[in-house]
Amino acid sequence: MKESAIRPSVAIILCIVFGGAFAFIVTAILSDMIGGFDRSVIDAIQGLETSWLTSIMLAFTFIGSTKVVMLLTIAGTVLLLWKFRSRSEGYFFFFTMIGTIILFQALKLIFKRPRPEFHRLAEVGGYSFPSGHAMMAFSLYVLFTYLLWRHIQSTAGRTALVAFAIFMFVMISASRIYLGVHYPSDILGGAIASAFWLTLTAFLFVLSEKRKKRGLVQD
Repeated sequence: MKESAIRPSVAIILCIVFGGAFAFIVTAILSDMIGGFDRSVIDAIQGLETSWLTSIMLAFTFIGSTKVVMLLTIAGTVLLLWKFRSRSEGYFFFFTMIGTIILFQALKLIFKRPRPEFHRLAEVGGYSFPSGHAMMAFSLYVLFTYLLWRHIQSTAGRTALVAFAIFMFVMISASRIYLGVHYPSDILGGAIASAFWLTLTAFLFVLSEKRKKRGLVQD
């Protein structure tokens, strides 16, 4: 990984931007400024409802569940530790994903936003904001792309990697709106919160790698 991958100034600016965007989403929710946007997106997505599409969306929401994400996290960690022989990347991946899960659960308890009641195709408990599925999907597939990028040399392979990550995040997030268990603003808030968390942890990871190369930390 190049030492210039994430500069301190860039990381700070990104954290400020993502933090400000998250604060804006929270303010818009609390002041009900975003209600019209939420409802229009929900109507558009749920207007596509068919029996076969419902089955697909249920499958994607299952793929994005905490249990499946934990299994993928363990599998990804094993892949990085034993296949690519990268202990630091394996630890970074594992603890960043665990941090994502802890973070979304904490944020839900802070904001306690009720789930939408417009048209529910699945029954779930807990609070709505931010979307845990969106946060986990964003973190998981961005991390996969970030960590596997340098192990894939071909342009076609890298393009496929990015396309797969975007597709999975979009489909998992859309499934939550389609099934009526999240507002679109829950998805946006979750993605932004994860972007903040990933920027912070990626910067700390790169900083740690730099220190190891300089002999200040023993691997």
